[in-house]
Amino acid sequence: MVSMKDIAKKCGVSVATVSKALNGYSDIGKEKREEIKRCAEEMGYFPNSSARALKTNRTWNLGILITDNLHSGLTHSYFAAILDAIKVTAERRGYDITFTSMSPVGGRKMSYYEHCRYRGLDGVVIANIDFTSPDIIELVKSPLPIVTIDYVYDGRTAIVSNNQKGMRDLTEYVCSMGHRQIAYIHGDDNTVTKERLASFYRTAEAYGVTVPDKWVLSSRYRDVGMTERRTRELLSQDSLPTCIFFPDDFSAVGGMNAIRSAGLRIPEDISVCGYDGIPIAFAMYPRLTTLRQDTATVGKIAAEKLISLIENPKVALIEKISVDGELVKGDTVRRMQPS
Repeated sequence: MVSMKDIAKKCGVSVATVSKALNGYSDIGKEKREEIKRCAEEMGYFPNSSARALKTNRTWNLGILITDNLHSGLTHSYFAAILDAIKVTAERRGYDITFTSMSPVGGRKMSYYEHCRYRGLDGVVIANIDFTSPDIIELVKSPLPIVTIDYVYDGRTAIVSNNQKGMRDLTEYVCSMGHRQIAYIHGDDNTVTKERLASFYRTAEAYGVTVPDKWVLSSRYRDVGMTERRTRELLSQDSLPTCIFFPDDFSAVGGMNAIRSAGLRIPEDISVCGYDGIPIAFAMYPRLTTLRQDTATVGKIAAEKLISLIENPKVALIEKISVDGELVKGDTVRRMQPS
């Protein structure tokens, strides 16, 4: 097994210099630091995690807490993409990741915070639907460095998708295609939904579109069955919209099934759009009109900001960082002919 002593001998420097170079100390020239790192990599050196933790008083382990009402876990395409970006960024900085849960340990159920302490995590990224849960609040109020995704707490750094701009871009596109009878089946009652709804109403009003209350129905994110039922309720009304907004791309599958089951065509009879821009949107026929969220940037920034809070607690700023998405026009919104 290669040791720091072996690297020091090959590079012609002291063991202390090797240690400083591998741990990123700034009192060594960049060129020498990179030379030592290259040498260590070529020799197949791996640092002993226990020794490193003892020396730095850190475990080099980040916690990830991702849950939703349907317990989707890593099958949740939006969160899975964010997680992948967090993982890649963390590993580049020398960190591992651990999933945080409330699973029993030694016969005793732990809270999220207790589990983080038990695992000795340096900090946690929280991407959660129910941020009002007492266990989540306990974790957020703890001394641990925390970064939240799509929810803002006082005194905590948050990385949020720009839901207001995203919904504005989507609604503007639908209105620009001539639609004036628009329905919205939205997701769970949370901050994300409230931001999207407010932007939807505001943009529709700017185009002179009045949305009847009966055309705004509540469903759940990623719930294909419930969205299908809500769509059937909408289609059973006396008057029909020309376009339906669905909570997200995944639940749009249920809505589109309901439309086709009613003998209607997409987009010839009813136009539809989703939200998120996950892979399923581009596998559908016709290709779904949606708003692609920049999950790679959200995850990358979340990891970078958490590591900054861990490594530089005295100078790291508490921030709210908004990440824009991108309109994907797709093929499910038809252009209306002037009446």
